[in-house]
Amino acid sequence: MVGSKGNNKNRLILRYVIAAVLLLVMVYPYLYMVLNSFADWAQVDRKLIPTSYSLKSYSWLFSGGESGIARPWLGSFLNSVIVSISSTVLMMIFGVMVAYALSKLKFRGRDTVNNFILFHMFFPSIILLIPSFLIIQKLGWYDTYWALIIPKGVSLWAIFMYTNFFKAVPTVFIEAAKLDGAKDLQILYKIMMPMSKSITSVIFLFLLMERWTELLWDMIMVRSDDMLTLNVLLSQMFGPYGTYPGPLYAGSVLLSIPIIILFIIFGKNFQQGMQVSLK
Repeated sequence: MVGSKGNNKNRLILRYVIAAVLLLVMVYPYLYMVLNSFADWAQVDRKLIPTSYSLKSYSWLFSGGESGIARPWLGSFLNSVIVSISSTVLMMIFGVMVAYALSKLKFRGRDTVNNFILFHMFFPSIILLIPSFLIIQKLGWYDTYWALIIPKGVSLWAIFMYTNFFKAVPTVFIEAAKLDGAKDLQILYKIMMPMSKSITSVIFLFLLMERWTELLWDMIMVRSDDMLTLNVLLSQMFGPYGTYPGPLYAGSVLLSIPIIILFIIFGKNFQQGMQVSLK
């Protein structure tokens, strides 16, 4: 018995050690990025953990460095916030409405629409990049918020996730609500949405993070500095800041902060939603 308890304790210790090592491997790249954004330039990318720190990288970032041309970081940050939140809200609204129709309403062509959505999810979106760009130009939306928000306002993945969740909701609730005189929109927002808070947290965070880090579309659809999003501005730094990695790390930190804050705020709901979606 004593030997058995000793073996169990050793296995437990081994598991904790392995878990700690794996956690360090996953977290260290982010820690490395943050530390090097504050590190003295003489130590950037030269030490695993810098020992001397300053705000020079952030000062260089906002002042424009030796060029003296300040980059529109604040404006780009606000552009990213406006574009990401607007697109995500549209994706959530369309996702909920389409999913409710596909899962609970009977209409001709429902299976065809559902199959088309499934097919389009596996269709390489980059193939439609040039046609989409030409359509944006024809509409006169190029280099405007419309080009950044409207084409990204529908998520087939959100529709797919909500459809599967709504199918699991008993039809009894809907029939009872209709007997009480409730319309479909009332049923959707007063019954279906409150029941789907957990999965909504997962979908919202994934969509917002995906839109926040979108690069290719934002890079193609804007040309003026006033319309640049934060990730596009960061990608442009590799030219003038290529020999100054410190500001690159500082820019990456700025891009990561909103995502970290959102995860801290909605982390608990996100974990609950993931458990529901995996059932």
